Amino acid sequence: MAAGPVFACSGQGSQRPGMGADLMDIPEVAVVFECASDVFGLDVAALCSAQGDPSALNDTRSAQAAIATLSIAVGRALRSRGVEPSALVGFSLGQVSALALSDMLTDEQALSLASVRARLMGEAADANPGAMSALLKADEDAVEALVSQCAQGEVLVAANFNCPGQIVVSGSVGAIGRAEEAWAARGGRFSRLPTSGAFHSPLMGDALEPFSAYLESVAFCEPRMPLICNVDARPLSASTVRDHLARHLVSAVRFSQSIDLLSASGASSYVEVGFGGVLTGLIRRIDKDAARMCVQDRASFDDCLALAAQGAFAGRG
Repeated sequence: MAAGPVFACSGQGSQRPGMGADLMDIPEVAVVFECASDVFGLDVAALCSAQGDPSALNDTRSAQAAIATLSIAVGRALRSRGVEPSALVGFSLGQVSALALSDMLTDEQALSLASVRARLMGEAADANPGAMSALLKADEDAVEALVSQCAQGEVLVAANFNCPGQIVVSGSVGAIGRAEEAWAARGGRFSRLPTSGAFHSPLMGDALEPFSAYLESVAFCEPRMPLICNVDARPLSASTVRDHLARHLVSAVRFSQSIDLLSASGASSYVEVGFGGVLTGLIRRIDKDAARMCVQDRASFDDCLALAAQGAFAGRG
């Protein structure tokens, strides 16, 4: 793997007023935010400001606009200053940000795709109510058995493989409730996620056909560096990206497996571009030897540039 950190693009849920506020005077950041405001039809910089309305920012469409915009903006600013990623990986929505940073899409195309995706997922969630819950100290076999026990004819699937010991299940409200009760009865802990639907499950199926039709109108380039796909933890290509992005709506996020692949390929440093440091924490649990940092404000941005100047980002070889 080439020298340079892996860029990890944040997923939904990490938004907070003030995110990226002290980065707005960086020209590349300002340009991406202006583009996003045009695409989403709202002032994304104002949405992210410290004075922004938390309830407005937590709306699914607004949250996805803010998170994708900041990830792309931070990545563009780093790349323009010589911090070139050796590879990219995203978490759910973050995979769309990675499409821009790998140059598979322009920033405008990626943000437009994020906007369409958010709308269709929201409509599917409204039509097919569901929920998601993180099971702690869980392994794949235990979750598979739990799903078989608790589905009882309703939708219940493993939806996010976050890191060793943390797997998220997604499905109908009743099935999620049964899974939580059964997991607690086994002495397990769980955390209900504040999502508006059962994402990455068959309950998103209504979005498949219209999203696939939209993707046919999008021109994708080959990535400039490997972009690891959530669906199968393998690199994307221009010939496979449409199918994978559509399947992504109803398939599990294999983040843990993606980091395993990257680490086995020689990656030893990761820079989360976005906000909140959620992926940085997951990576610590997947590959404890990897260097990792979250670039989310001016101090961490400057630190990243300083580390790059020192040649700190290098693979294992």
